[in-house]
Amino acid sequence: MRRDQDCNGIDHLLARREFLAGSAAGVMGANAIGLGTLTSPASAAALEQQQKRVLQIYLQGGVSQLESWDPKPGTQYGGPFQAIPTSVPGMHISELLPHTAKRMHLLSVVRSINSKIGDHRQGMLFMEKGRRAGEYPYVGSVASRYLAPENSDLPGYIHISKRGINDSTSAFLGARHAQLKLDGDKPPENLIAPSGIEDSADEAREKLRIQFNRRFTKQRSPALTDVYNSSYEAAAKLMKRKAIFEGKALAKDLDRFGQHDFGRHCLLARDLLENGATCVKVTHHGYDTHAENFNFHLEQLGEFDKTFSMLLDDLHDRGMLESTLVMVYSEMGRTPKINSKYGRDHWGTAWSMAMGGCGIQSGAIIGKTNLDGTKVAEREVDPGHLFHTYLSAVGLDSSADHDLSGRSIPIGDPAAEPISELLS
Repeated sequence: MRRDQDCNGIDHLLARREFLAGSAAGVMGANAIGLGTLTSPASAAALEQQQKRVLQIYLQGGVSQLESWDPKPGTQYGGPFQAIPTSVPGMHISELLPHTAKRMHLLSVVRSINSKIGDHRQGMLFMEKGRRAGEYPYVGSVASRYLAPENSDLPGYIHISKRGINDSTSAFLGARHAQLKLDGDKPPENLIAPSGIEDSADEAREKLRIQFNRRFTKQRSPALTDVYNSSYEAAAKLMKRKAIFEGKALAKDLDRFGQHDFGRHCLLARDLLENGATCVKVTHHGYDTHAENFNFHLEQLGEFDKTFSMLLDDLHDRGMLESTLVMVYSEMGRTPKINSKYGRDHWGTAWSMAMGGCGIQSGAIIGKTNLDGTKVAEREVDPGHLFHTYLSAVGLDSSADHDLSGRSIPIGDPAAEPISELLS
């Protein structure tokens, strides 16, 4: 089903400058492959013990809480779908998530988010930064800064998405910790040095580049070369790990995950995490359902449900879930009231998300909404609390200051704190 009923067609209209920035940054792509063979059981065990990781599944546009984590069947605004039992006694979620329902003992649900924001861009920034305003790093960039090994050959924050702008994610943490945007499952470009250049010539070029950079920064701010250096170093490291991006997805994996973009993207996310990536974000587009909300959620969550469940299974079966924080989130929810086009509009007042894995108490339900889902009835939280919770779950002190010379900037919003009953 072709969707063109969201706000202005494609994730809202993008400013020309933002669109061009995203296009330029999307030059490098990735091809999902079966990378389990690249990680030996011994190294996988070491990875599990030594490295904390983050997996973000971003349901862009605003998934409806009423069609996912907080169904209200039989109520004024509940819609046509039923609630089904899960693997956690007493917990019910939407019947559109039958595979996920069988795995809810690995996850927890927060049903009481009130961001007070009904705007895509601002809502997304609040969810990623944990602040309503200001230049602060995304949670993925924070994870890259404090969790990524110094000698990692993979960027600390990788975002897999078919469309959307390339955000400035690292703020004052520097270009090294900005997201690397992969253009879906397209193979990376320029990972092999030109055939006409010998190794000795390539080494000489590198020495000359370093010499010019040092001379340049003697009279100018190093920040002017940081972005270039970080991009160059990331590309050089990826060239050493080009085997990750070679080959084809295994047929049996595609059969399990799904013969669609989201299936391939989640396969790539699994393999990147297994081979040393610190934070991987996968965006699943298409949840801005201002019209035909029920039909589109039937389609979108039908694609999400099995794929996400297979990804969760693989992380669990490979011993990675205990050290990988898993987040399934949107920038907002959908209105309880159904509009004249059978859609649900923007709603930041009472909505939900799910998380599990590293540091998270499994099978928990945090907060609740009232009977019709129009407001939070118990344990209200906002993205500031969620941000603290993510970082606390992976062992970071979210109340501390960033490690910056001569500057004192709290990692999390001092006005918020972790959701303590969600932490294991």
